[in-house]
Amino acid sequence: MRPNIVLFMPDQLRADALGCFGNDIAHTPHVDALAARGARFADAWSQHSVCGPSRVSIMTGWYPHVGGHRTLDNLLKPWEPNLLRLLRDAGYAVAMPGHRGDVFAPGVTEASTDFCGFFEPPAPGAAARRYRPHHGDDHRLTRAFWFGPGGDELCVDFDEATIRTTERWLSEYAPRDQPWALWVPLMFPHPPFTVEEPWFSQHDRRAVPLPIAATAGRGKSAFMDAYRAAYGWDELSDDDRREIVATYYGMVSRVDWQLGRVLEAVDRIGATDRTAVVFLTDHGEYLGDFGLVEKWPSGLDPCLTRNPLVVAGPGVKEGTTVDALVELVDVLATCCEWAEADVGHTHFGRSLTPLLGGSAARHRDAAYCEGGFRRTDAALLERAGWVYQPKSDLQHARPELVGLAIARRTERHTYVWRVEEPEELYDRVRDPCETTNIASGAPEIVREMRDATFRWLATTSDVVPWVADPRFPEIPHGPRGSS
Repeated sequence: MRPNIVLFMPDQLRADALGCFGNDIAHTPHVDALAARGARFADAWSQHSVCGPSRVSIMTGWYPHVGGHRTLDNLLKPWEPNLLRLLRDAGYAVAMPGHRGDVFAPGVTEASTDFCGFFEPPAPGAAARRYRPHHGDDHRLTRAFWFGPGGDELCVDFDEATIRTTERWLSEYAPRDQPWALWVPLMFPHPPFTVEEPWFSQHDRRAVPLPIAATAGRGKSAFMDAYRAAYGWDELSDDDRREIVATYYGMVSRVDWQLGRVLEAVDRIGATDRTAVVFLTDHGEYLGDFGLVEKWPSGLDPCLTRNPLVVAGPGVKEGTTVDALVELVDVLATCCEWAEADVGHTHFGRSLTPLLGGSAARHRDAAYCEGGFRRTDAALLERAGWVYQPKSDLQHARPELVGLAIARRTERHTYVWRVEEPEELYDRVRDPCETTNIASGAPEIVREMRDATFRWLATTSDVVPWVADPRFPEIPHGPRGSS
């Protein structure tokens, strides 16, 4: 029997902010329980460190460079493949509660789903309440995207409206005579860092570990110093950094609570045993590491690109930790195998079902992430205001800081190639946070990794459509004009 599918996707969630990924301070009982009855992927990687490109990659099974999906506004077109439409074509009832408009171009959401949007929209004034800084605009914490306590009452914001819609759809509209698929995309824990009680105070600030110091980075990209200087983040104290981390952990706990409600709603309709649940994110968050917060388009560090992938459901061996290297493009292949869907396009995903069943076989030799832009892309870069303006201005003023970059990760090493800057190499075993660039001392490893990276780039540089055009189409002969 084909399972129902739930894709539960928070935004900007670090893997190490979850209890099941080794965080002793984080309060994430529902994600942890999901991992306990399913599989946790210890070495899963997003293909991009920015929201839109990463989500498009997940939906297509393509790397961002394949279709030029490297910006926030080159979204999936009607003629491009996407996972939701593949599931719908395979006979699934597909629902997308909420309104994440940063994946599909106009018309594609409606063509790919049977339900989209809200039953109950966010409350009037919710956004104003959520995004009002606790301090003045030029306060050091405001410049670090920390907006502080969100009050004592539950805010019916985008996420809460999405979860309420999900609960109602499952209760009233989930079909009983056909399989269904839910994509539940949230905003949290994307900055600004703010959350209401009880989550705001849930984590003891004194117990929160300090992020990786700015001085710990050796031989890394020049964008780090420039990005930090643009916001004045060197002014942050250790207490400030702990406050940011604790607030973020509170946001993650709110997401965890909402996941629990979705799983309870699935259980109430008696569908738990026949529903596959995929918990994943688009990318991570610097959260003070290297003196930075938020993200950067050519930042490829583990805190940005390691993914907290957890899968549970039919055919998944309980309590499994998968150590194999996997990529988020593998999600499409996995879901389509579950759905017995015909995939009519070339993609680069590999089904995770053997690993979910407990196989210890090697899945991939390497995992790839990419980001950044060509200098000739400057006119296409985002022009952002509000707290994002310094970041946007820096990219336009110094495009070399956001140049094209590719990371290749094997079980032992991470290699980073940058079009504008020197190569990087990290020892993943001795230096899992990738703080110290050892490229200059390991020329043979660099050469091997470089060759493999360009071989990967050549073999994934494009896709040929599976539907052929007629070589000699009929054409009208003679001149054409207004007459």
